[in-house]
Amino acid sequence: MAASNTVDSAPGTTQAWSPRLALLVAATFFMEFLDGTVLTTAIPNIAADFHVPAADVNITMTAYLLTVAMGIPFSGWLAERLGARRVFCLAIAIFTLASLACSLSQDLTLLTLSRVVQGFGGAMMVPVGTLLVLRGTPKADLLRATAFLVWPGLLAPVLAPLVGGALTTYLSWHWIFLINLPLGVAAFIAALRLVPSVAGDRDRRLDWLGLLLTTLGVGAVVVGLELVSTHPEAAWAALSAGLGLVFLTCAVLWMRRAPHPLFDLGVFRTRTFRAMATGGFAYRLTISSVPFLLPLMFQAGFGWSPLHAGAMVAAVFIGNIGIKPATTPLIRRFGFRAMLVFASLASAATFALCALLTPDTPQPLTFALLVCSGAFRSIGFSAYASVQYADIAPAQLTSANSVSATLVQLATGSGIAVGALLIRVFDGLSTFPDDSAGPFRGAFLAMTVLMLASTADSLFLPRHAGAEVSQRKAQRV
Repeated sequence: MAASNTVDSAPGTTQAWSPRLALLVAATFFMEFLDGTVLTTAIPNIAADFHVPAADVNITMTAYLLTVAMGIPFSGWLAERLGARRVFCLAIAIFTLASLACSLSQDLTLLTLSRVVQGFGGAMMVPVGTLLVLRGTPKADLLRATAFLVWPGLLAPVLAPLVGGALTTYLSWHWIFLINLPLGVAAFIAALRLVPSVAGDRDRRLDWLGLLLTTLGVGAVVVGLELVSTHPEAAWAALSAGLGLVFLTCAVLWMRRAPHPLFDLGVFRTRTFRAMATGGFAYRLTISSVPFLLPLMFQAGFGWSPLHAGAMVAAVFIGNIGIKPATTPLIRRFGFRAMLVFASLASAATFALCALLTPDTPQPLTFALLVCSGAFRSIGFSAYASVQYADIAPAQLTSANSVSATLVQLATGSGIAVGALLIRVFDGLSTFPDDSAGPFRGAFLAMTVLMLASTADSLFLPRHAGAEVSQRKAQRV
């Protein structure tokens, strides 16, 4: 029995699976994910306070997301060098203090700089927190552990408009950051108590060239995606994204021959991990577009009020939460491949049905559709979050975790950018004349096709992929 509850995490150390630690890490993730998008609803108020155009305030969101994405590759090495506990606590402290600085900012420049610092703290919290949980979790409990870590990414994009709108309306935009203070202090104290202390490797060398190429590549791609979503007609968008891909390609070529590479790219030889970078990337991209496309279609296409649209999109949140207790039993019963195929096919079906919605569609029917969409979304997220680490060797865990966190950030940004680009494309094509919701219908249909690419990739997974984690084979013996 002891073998199922402990796992070797580092030479000479043994850790037990800790639900409290997983919950702590999930809470910090929620703060980081929420702050990535919650500012959207407060932009008009911030612009009015700072006496600047509302469009200029977008730089605070871009700076935050850019810093998070660019900081992730460095955080993995830092955790190995200084120790994951020390870096995780430092990340919480930086994030909390930067939140205070954001609330005290008197102009856009100070707010943007504070958001950069906050983003750096967030960049360390996500991958290092995940690493702490994974190192202390045996394969048999990996599904349970990732169930804790998945929910922030599912809920934050859906709750952000409601939380931001409520705080801005009834208090002020400053409270978007001030609420992080008690949460951050509580998380810091809990981290000191719950996170086990493991000494870092002071002799671990940093691959400076690999870090430079990776950071520049990720940064250029994120900037390109941001430009695509805001100014898709600008040539700079394609140029930045293309340059980023060149940098990332050079980084891969360098790390394949470097004596001490930033990442161990051998993780991609593991089929279950590679699924996260192929079908999983397509899945996250399409799923991430939904919280962006739905409110816009309901408001610009159907003429609904922001409150009406937000209340309807909350149905996705209900689906996410409602299915969560069943995701682990379903994966254990049917296996990863079957559930990934089901989640992607079912999600594609809901996208196609969203394209058929009209203002006259009965409200309960629309609500039920979005609940189902949220449920399928939750199943897919949980399955990918677990299967990617199912066959990763302990020595490769840090590299796998950092690569995964980086790709997740890129997939999320790509979903919003691709969604915005599709709306503009279908608007220009006039595919749905005399239909104000036409461009959104076209975008949902395109996302349906893209989701089917994820289905195709999952079909090629081995039948018993990740069986050590799902324990499906053991159940049938």
